[in-house]
Amino acid sequence: MEHDFKGPSYTIGIEEELMIVDGETYSLVNAIESLLQDVPEGDIKPELMESVLEISTRPCATVGEAGDHLRALRRKVCATAAERDLHIGSAGTHPFSMWEDQRIVARPRYRDLISALRFVARQELIFGMHVHVGLDDPDKAIHVANGMRVHLPVLLALSANSPFWRADATGLQSVRTPIFRAFPRVGIPPAYRDWADYERQIDFMVRSGVMEDYTYLWYDVRPHPTLGTVEIRVCDSQTRIMHTLALTALIQAMVKELAEHFDSGEQLSDYPWQMLDENKWLAARHGLEGELVDLPSADRVGTRALARRLLDRLREHAQDLGSEDELASIEDLLARGNGASRQIVVFEANHDLREVMAEIVEATADV
Repeated sequence: MEHDFKGPSYTIGIEEELMIVDGETYSLVNAIESLLQDVPEGDIKPELMESVLEISTRPCATVGEAGDHLRALRRKVCATAAERDLHIGSAGTHPFSMWEDQRIVARPRYRDLISALRFVARQELIFGMHVHVGLDDPDKAIHVANGMRVHLPVLLALSANSPFWRADATGLQSVRTPIFRAFPRVGIPPAYRDWADYERQIDFMVRSGVMEDYTYLWYDVRPHPTLGTVEIRVCDSQTRIMHTLALTALIQAMVKELAEHFDSGEQLSDYPWQMLDENKWLAARHGLEGELVDLPSADRVGTRALARRLLDRLREHAQDLGSEDELASIEDLLARGNGASRQIVVFEANHDLREVMAEIVEATADV
């Protein structure tokens, strides 16, 4: 398999899936094609449904540079939407709009996806953020992807931003997580021995006809050979851009730590897959308010305490990467709660989901 793991290492790319909503009702609107009339596809792209758009930064040397590009993209899409009396919102789910009302984008890949997965794809009205981190060696990319698996629950707890679904208070902090779980080839990925093992397994899946290529693996973390990156996909979309950048800085520091671990010849701990998956469930259910199993031990530890311990350990890596300022906003998540907790506070005042959506729209545009 061809790849572009040639460096430079630790470059950053950020993708955000955003909602297109009506200017008065705050319901989702099938409007991506009209928005693209004024903004050619490129930085702004369609997604599966016409009420969703994706923005993506170019590869950037630092998180700060990626942040500048992402702010410009958010400003662009918000201004373009405003010209049509529309708004842009960012969260893991829309609080009350229904998937039955959403049109599928007229693109072959997405029509083929609906044909293959039917209801499973049609009900996937969810919004995530993806972070790409560049690396300079394919075996190192496999090592980093394997090592990132233990960090995925903490990243999900920090980023959980989807407590509402179909006008219902779900009791989860990230209902996006179980919705997406209906897809095949998602969640905590298997561990691969090395790049050659990854190539063999991908080749087998393609030859068997279950998928066209590796991009049909929608795992929470995956190597992306064409781009030469490791892609982390576990996070809900963030309403506040400072949280997007804080999570990006944390992820970049995690990748750096694991890359140096590979360079030093060390081996990763062997974590039971079922416990990684259990921790992910606990993060989706409770966010920062619960506990996780402190692997490889069997001890339960408060998720906030685990996240803070990780933050303190990785701060020096962030300093080396020049992203300490962006990383600092993890403190805001730990002190004031993740996006799900903030949505719930707004909802509990008046039990008005349109008020929740209005707050999301306002904070999304505040860049």
